Amino acid sequence: MDHYLPQWTTPERSRARWDVGPSGLRLRIDADQPDWRAEDAPLRVSNLQTATFGGPVGSTRGTHRHRPDGLVVRTAVAQRILWAPRSGQVDVSVTASLDPGCMLAAWLVGTEHLDERDCGEICLAEVDADAVTADATTARVGIKAHRDPRLRTEMTEVTVPVGAGRPHTWSARWDARGVVVACDEQVVFTSAQVLDQPLQLMVDLFETAPPSAADDYPKTALVHAVTGTGAVPQDSGARSAPGDR
Repeated sequence: MDHYLPQWTTPERSRARWDVGPSGLRLRIDADQPDWRAEDAPLRVSNLQTATFGGPVGSTRGTHRHRPDGLVVRTAVAQRILWAPRSGQVDVSVTASLDPGCMLAAWLVGTEHLDERDCGEICLAEVDADAVTADATTARVGIKAHRDPRLRTEMTEVTVPVGAGRPHTWSARWDARGVVVACDEQVVFTSAQVLDQPLQLMVDLFETAPPSAADDYPKTALVHAVTGTGAVPQDSGARSAPGDR
């Protein structure tokens, strides 16, 4: 689904800008793209996600209630749990943005459609454009508890030998033994914490700086491939089958 947390905002603000070419799917921030919410400006985002959930308009129920200052549902969305396993592995191959003010992110977050506590996050990578050099990329990886009392936040910064303009694959495996995050098959983070909750995938390009000159756009990042494996629980309402890839 090509909207970013659409329940908290309006469709013209949540809608992703993207196209597909020989290298894969290109996420874009365009010059005329509005902020995700006026209250959060500057913040523009083009996002792909594998589930949506939100309560009725005016309620506080919905996936990723990440702000403590009164997020409420502005747009009613259909509950769609396409892929949100409780355990499994996901691999996301990307080329990070080099455009000023941008961040590429890939993460798993609890859907909250069964339990409001199910809001934990596995961060595969957050890559700021200014953290990419000719020879290396620095990223934030780990676990964010958000409002889940069963978890604690464990985030760290790692540097991998992937230079500007090069594709690389971030992976996460999570099950009853804990969480493992890797880049190009090299483990960069481990934790014994268990996220036994439906987790949806999010892949996004953010612009968090004030808009640049119009001719600096589009700002872009590439998504080359995504593979996910995992059993989707029968109580999730999902339409995908166990082992879906």
